[in-house]
Amino acid sequence: MRSRKLPIIYWLITIFFALFMILDGLAGVLRVEGGKEALAVLGYPEYCLTILGLAKLFGSIAILQPSFRTIKEWAYAGFTFIFVGGFASHAFTGDGIGMLFPPLIMLGIMFVSYTLWKKIESERF
Repeated sequence: MRSRKLPIIYWLITIFFALFMILDGLAGVLRVEGGKEALAVLGYPEYCLTILGLAKLFGSIAILQPSFRTIKEWAYAGFTFIFVGGFASHAFTGDGIGMLFPPLIMLGIMFVSYTLWKKIESERF
């Protein structure tokens, strides 16, 4: 018998993660000043805000929907690239340790969501 707690924990973590990514994605699409400054420090052009913002918005929708498993897998993979890339960008530009942790923390939250989703899926079939 499957634990009832597992899907609840999965949805709480996934909704928290998706809401955070939606807010961050909107900030990117709207090109919020803080995002512009951060990308300038990292050496990226401003239009990357729009690209990454849209990716975060679409990725959030993809991980919240229950039907299309392959799209959901790709969304999790895309978020992994974003967070690993964010960590590497901060590390290579010499940012302090405080700037290295946020992408790793979000990566960890995302992996918890992914792992729980895969566990629920495996119990389902």
